[in-house]
Amino acid sequence: MAKERFVRVYSQGKLDAIMVFVDRETGVNYMFNKVGYAGGLTPLLDKEGKPVITPAEELDKL
Repeated sequence: MAKERFVRVYSQGKLDAIMVFVDRETGVNYMFNKVGYAGGLTPLLDKEGKPVITPAEELDKL
């Protein structure tokens, strides 16, 4: 059975939730924010405005 492309690596909250997902193919981290029935997804950025990328060595562990 193949692994799913996206894996949730962080979750905070229930009704108003923040989650971080990692794309196993690219290593790019995405933040998902859910408030009630609304939500939004965006790449997670570092302090320089560049996407946070999980190193390939860590992707194998997910």
